[in-house]
Amino acid sequence: MVVSLYWRIFLLNTGVLALAVALLLGPVTVSTPVLFGEALVLLGGLVAMLVVNAVLLRVGLAPLARLNRAMATADLLKPGARPAVTGDGEVAALTQTFNAMLDRLEAERATSSGRVLTALEAERRRIAQELHDEIGQTLTAVLLQLKHAADRAPEPLRTDLHQAQETTRASLDEIRRIARRLRPGVLEELGLHSALRSLAAEFTTPRLGVTAHITPGLPHLDPATELVLYRVAQESLTNAARHSGATRVEVHLRSLPGGGTGLLVRDDGHGLGEAPEGAGIRGMRERALLIGAELLVGAGPHGGTQVRLDITDTTKATR
Repeated sequence: MVVSLYWRIFLLNTGVLALAVALLLGPVTVSTPVLFGEALVLLGGLVAMLVVNAVLLRVGLAPLARLNRAMATADLLKPGARPAVTGDGEVAALTQTFNAMLDRLEAERATSSGRVLTALEAERRRIAQELHDEIGQTLTAVLLQLKHAADRAPEPLRTDLHQAQETTRASLDEIRRIARRLRPGVLEELGLHSALRSLAAEFTTPRLGVTAHITPGLPHLDPATELVLYRVAQESLTNAARHSGATRVEVHLRSLPGGGTGLLVRDDGHGLGEAPEGAGIRGMRERALLIGAELLVGAGPHGGTQVRLDITDTTKATR
């Protein structure tokens, strides 16, 4: 028979009070008027009852406290250990229900995030295609027209036309750079290794040095996993270039000791500090959940920030 939490607390308190009454009716008596010694005994008994009652309630309600902490710290983007199910009472049933709810919510979150990210990638491809086909071709035509006009213009006007050419050419290069970031064609055509090296070269500037270190002999990953690795590396490099104040960033694609593939992006900047996680890191966590990977963002061993994405599921390593 399962006794409810209410009746357990009620019976515990009844037992403590019954013991007090038995003591008063038995070996402990009270005089009228109450003597000083008897008052001390009663006060001592009251304190003892309160202490015993507090201890019993603390023990009886400990599973609820654990469940409350688990509820307060639950984060669908950081799936972790579930609260342990102990006993067979109402608290155990409540804990099982909470764990089942977390499993369902995480599965639904992963499914909905997958749909959103798939739609986002499709929209990125569409925008990149339009930038390349429409704006890129228009700017190329403008460049040709400016060259044609500059070749026939008098000298004072020719200088202005050459300057307009350079401005247009810089805009065309920027459009192409944006299109490459929106749709990593090198990833689709040459694979993840070449895409990471190209990404490192793209973020390298006179103030920021980026190097890519790729362990040879890594297993081939499916396209979805490669895209997640690429986007996490891209977002990590973007954060390092914009916010960290770093002068050097290392990108490592390596095999994990227990099997699997890991991505590590480490910089020498000022670190995250107390800043809350922004949309970029939350987006990386959502991508990691899609492939069952573990994402860790924190301080590096020598300062700065490091982002680790560990893929231990061997089913991801498919040809």
